Amino acid sequence: MHMVIELTKYLMILMVGAYTYHAFRASVKKNKVSRDISYRWMTWFLFMLHFTGYFTMYIQLKNTKLLLLYAGEALVFLLVLFAYKFIYPGLSGLLLRNMLMLLSIGYIILTRLSFDKAVRQFYISAVALGIGLLVPMLFQRFAKIRNYGWIYGIVGVFLLVLVLLIGTENFGATSWITVFGLFTIHPTEFVKPLFVFCVASLFSKGADIKRVCAVTAIAGATVLSLVLQKDLGAALIFFVTYIFMLYGATKKPLYLIIGLWGGTVASWVAYKLFDHVKVRVMAWRNPFGYIDKEGYQISQSLFAMGTGGWFGMGLYQGLPTTIPVVDSDFIFSAISEELGGLFALCLILLYINCFIIIINVSLKTKDSFYRLLSLGFAVMLGFQVFLSIGGVIKFIPSTGVTLPFISSGGSSIVATIVMFMVMQGIYSEGKMPLLAGENHDKQVEQ
Repeated sequence: MHMVIELTKYLMILMVGAYTYHAFRASVKKNKVSRDISYRWMTWFLFMLHFTGYFTMYIQLKNTKLLLLYAGEALVFLLVLFAYKFIYPGLSGLLLRNMLMLLSIGYIILTRLSFDKAVRQFYISAVALGIGLLVPMLFQRFAKIRNYGWIYGIVGVFLLVLVLLIGTENFGATSWITVFGLFTIHPTEFVKPLFVFCVASLFSKGADIKRVCAVTAIAGATVLSLVLQKDLGAALIFFVTYIFMLYGATKKPLYLIIGLWGGTVASWVAYKLFDHVKVRVMAWRNPFGYIDKEGYQISQSLFAMGTGGWFGMGLYQGLPTTIPVVDSDFIFSAISEELGGLFALCLILLYINCFIIIINVSLKTKDSFYRLLSLGFAVMLGFQVFLSIGGVIKFIPSTGVTLPFISSGGSSIVATIVMFMVMQGIYSEGKMPLLAGENHDKQVEQ
């Protein structure tokens, strides 16, 4: 048993490494045939990694429910690959496969941490992937979707104010709404795409000083609502996203400099005003000095990553469940401990690959709405990953931010899938290439 677990551990590292190699290879290859070859390898490594993870868990637990969950997830992956490419032949195969690979890693580690939460995550993500089929169609048939910027902004602020009025507090922040006492939702996750749509829509019509002040006002109301909820991690994501979208719309570095300086001052003010921020900073500065209480979480996270080393302990061979909230905020620690530092590094590279793909859309399109929309989603994804992993490895104080596609959280998984499918909608409409050389391929086909 020990030999099998050791073998599968190294196999998973090799497969995620090979997948990552082909992901970057596909993003730079100009030849369509070469890209298609990489896509086939990526698909194979995706399914093999998924199978190996569940096989490793099954031989230790002998639980048939694992087989049923694995079969359901594998079936959904097959249906998504077939349905999306059949309905939208021009879809980005690279972005689609990256999304499925990240979901696969999330399924594996969540199943190891909490089977019930993994099942819930699977059901919610499967429904979200089904809904995602409609998103590219909306972009193709409803061109006026770009004209409702103020509506997006007002709806977003309304949802956040609603949370302030009827929300429940958890881990120091009032960010959740309980529905009928059965489940909770995190409205902030749904406000993320609304916020980016709002800013992109309004700035696509111009970026004069009057409009900048008006859009800044609604962005400020959004961030202030999050600050009042004490959800400072989300507030920081919205703030940074807006600053870069403002810079993208105006092309004025002064706005970027003032915004980042203002954010630094706001962070200092938040530290002075909120006790839970002081606790997180204290735990960040000296976690082992407060290991019995305030620094326990980050200390356990560092212990877990140190124990895992480069190659990991193997699934069910570590103790990641000793880390508080490990299935959401600190799931990167669990991955590092049981799957290894090399696996975790490849995971970071996959996020970077997704960021590069989306930012390329922003750089190559001439449509101002799509350019700003892509820029906003790229910054939001990249900064959220930075905050999540940075807090786990003690690079920055913990902000309580989830890891996209992997952390437990139905609201987060739905919102992130929708954002990725928005990018697919932009791409499938033929506004711009996502990869080098795709313009040439399309011209040849025409």
